[in-house]
Amino acid sequence: MSTLVIKDLHVSIEDKEILKGVNLTINTNEVHAIMGPNGTGKSTLASAIMGHPKYEVTQGTIELDGENVLEMEVDERAQAGLFLAMQYPSEISGVTNADFVRSAINARRGEGNEISLMKFIRELDKTMDFLDMDQDMAQRYLNEGFSGGEKKRNEILQLMMIKPTFAILDEIDSGLDIDALKVVAKGINEMRGEGFGCLAITHYQRLLNYITPDHVHVMMQGRVVKSGGPELAHRLEAEGYDWIKKELGIEDETVEQEA
Repeated sequence: MSTLVIKDLHVSIEDKEILKGVNLTINTNEVHAIMGPNGTGKSTLASAIMGHPKYEVTQGTIELDGENVLEMEVDERAQAGLFLAMQYPSEISGVTNADFVRSAINARRGEGNEISLMKFIRELDKTMDFLDMDQDMAQRYLNEGFSGGEKKRNEILQLMMIKPTFAILDEIDSGLDIDALKVVAKGINEMRGEGFGCLAITHYQRLLNYITPDHVHVMMQGRVVKSGGPELAHRLEAEGYDWIKKELGIEDETVEQEA
């Protein structure tokens, strides 16, 4: 079992504190969901875990199996087994989907242990079929001209091919119609198991109708203020966040503007 441990994490952007002491422990074979209103630091948490240079960690630790993640460069974090599915995936002209995924796999495997071309093609074809993706997408430039749904399926394709230890999914359900949402959820559920843990950031219960989380956390004002099981997400869907604010005496405040 692997463990990702976040302790007392404080993160700032241009001297404005966004995260104000996040504590979270995620094990493999677990799916955690983070919910919360806009502007509470959810996407900041995802970016800080992966080492985005815009976000300055001013206090706290992130450890992966006891190793200090904050001392790792972005590529080292990926090689160590962390994966981020971004809310708005970038387009990269001139780099095909297939080339990008194979390079990412080989970066994790290390020099001298690269995946063979034939094995890669077989696995890619099989995974694309599983996700109901057109085979010609493999030779298209990365996310260039992709619809929103195609981009999100492509993130799940990368996830299933790279096989990270921990995946952070930043609003992977954003903008998806119901059919695309089911395909994305199918891919995530296929990854569940002893060697995989997931942190899914979402605004809505609808994703959790297809991916049943083991733990649900609510973020407000840069902190995790409440945790529970799947029933917590159902209550949030039915009642919104006001009952948590009243229960904990939280006043309305946004700490960042998340896209």
